[in-house]
Parts: sequence; structure tokens; C-alpha cells
Amino acid sequence: MSKRNEAAAPASEELSYEQARGELAEVVQKLESGGGTLEESLALWERGEHLAAVCQRWLDGAKAKLDAASS
Repeated sequence: MSKRNEAAAPASEELSYEQARGELAEVVQKLESGGGTLEESLALWERGEHLAAVCQRWLDGAKAKLDAASS
């Protein structure tokens, strides 16, 4: 298994906000530490983009619930 495959996760995964945020922090730390190949860095970046989108969906959902409750 390549590093690229290890960094990528199935599109069908369902992460909690906390799981996605925690993994995103790990991805950022790995990218900041450097030392990987360009391919590994790109795979981590792509994973980070996915995790950030997961977090944003959770936050958007929470905001929608708050907005609905205050209407």
C-alpha cells in the first residue's frame, strides 16, 4: 500500500466533527513538519481538504439548527 492510499479515506466514511477535526490537526502537523515526498504531501493536502469539508458540513448543520430554533 502506498503512502497516498494510506492518507486517502473512502468517500463513504462518516466522521464525527471531533474525529474530522482531530485528524485534520494531525494532517496539518505532518505537513508543517515536512520531510515527506511531494506525492505524500499532496495526498495529505487532499485528505486535509476533505476533512475541512467534513468539519464545515457539521458546522453548517449546527448553524442551521440554531437558526431554525431561534426563528
